[in-house]
Amino acid sequence: MALSSRQELIDYCLRRLGFPVIEINVDEDQISDRVDDALQFWQEYHFDGTERTYVKHKLTGSTVNLQASLASNFEVGEIITGNTSGATANVVSLDGNDISVEKSKGTFAASETITGSNTDYTATLSSDPYTKGDIENGYVTVSNNILNIVRLFKFGQIMGGKSDGLFDVDYQFALNDLYNLLSADVTYYAMTKTHMSTLEQLFRNERAIRWNRKTNKLHIDADLSETYDIGDYIVAEAYAILDPNEYTEVYDDMFLKRYATAQIKRQWGENMKKFQGIQMPGGVTLNGETIYQEAVQEIAQIEEEMQLKYELPPTLMVG
Repeated sequence: MALSSRQELIDYCLRRLGFPVIEINVDEDQISDRVDDALQFWQEYHFDGTERTYVKHKLTGSTVNLQASLASNFEVGEIITGNTSGATANVVSLDGNDISVEKSKGTFAASETITGSNTDYTATLSSDPYTKGDIENGYVTVSNNILNIVRLFKFGQIMGGKSDGLFDVDYQFALNDLYNLLSADVTYYAMTKTHMSTLEQLFRNERAIRWNRKTNKLHIDADLSETYDIGDYIVAEAYAILDPNEYTEVYDDMFLKRYATAQIKRQWGENMKKFQGIQMPGGVTLNGETIYQEAVQEIAQIEEEMQLKYELPPTLMVG
């Protein structure tokens, strides 16, 4: 019978250990913990536990927060100034009681009054007057189902930075030379693109990124205010953990079933070790140590098998 839920996996593991013929002396919370351990190990090491995906994120600017929905009275492009703190910021967009800003200087004070440079309009800030956005923070918060981020895709002109539109090299090549390929050999096109690719590697390296799964923050080591505009998208190649609640076939994985069973068996042995040598009615003697040692050996064997058969090889680094 194919398993399709967490409870079915638990029931399967208990049956493999002898239930209901044998009483399995493990609490329900302990069983749940051991299944979580097995799932975590499977997701992080088994090649079927993750999938390659692409993370898309729209960069946000910092936000000045007003006490009331009066942001529309200001003007995009003007500079707002805190009358008490002297802090300044350029207005990028307006929405309700939030003013999206960039190039801020100084620190806005809670409940102070701000004034627009063009409109001369004034408004009062909230008790939490300022929220940093992605560009000012220098990092992007990513979902906790992301196991690893491999690289950040590059977009724009060869020399790096923001796209120059009409002055972009790729655009000019397509505008002036691409039509020749309709009646000519594509060798010229291939040579030109190879040369452009070489220039790109020389002048625009891969975006330097830092990533740690425990913080869920993708740090981009660049001056984001000069590299991106508010509202730009970044796209990263990543590996995401499969959610067993969404992909229920996970529970029927052969390796996971064996590993979860061994984890529960070890917990059973740990629980019974303290009753070692106690004789039950009928002459039966408890031997939790044997159950525990058998489970430890099974777990070690399964984990070694994981490394040899199911774990993806590490990426080769040459240089």
